[in-house]
Amino acid sequence: MNEAKPIIVPNIIAVPTDQPEHDYKGFWMDFTIADLYGKKAVRDTYKRAFDEWKDNVDYYASFVLTLNHRLWMHYDAGRIELAKLYDELWKKADSYGYRHFKGDDLIKYHNFLD
Repeated sequence: MNEAKPIIVPNIIAVPTDQPEHDYKGFWMDFTIADLYGKKAVRDTYKRAFDEWKDNVDYYASFVLTLNHRLWMHYDAGRIELAKLYDELWKKADSYGYRHFKGDDLIKYHNFLD
């Protein structure tokens, strides 16, 4: 797989993506843009998404799935440092989901990610 490189035109940035067909509720594009700016931007995007959606099982599950898919996308493309960062963030987010959600929400969370 070739690494997607941004196409920069004055005042416009077009980001080619390999966005999967799954509905990621906007998280995929947010992290695609963050990747362009480096690991600090990825961490900032993670924090903002986590703070905003940590109590909404539907959005949170999409958030965690996005982290997992981006981990493997970067690993497969040989971008090991980004893959390690996404692995760290995914583990942290997934662990929170399993500790935080209860009852039907926990079942929903698990089934979505399984």
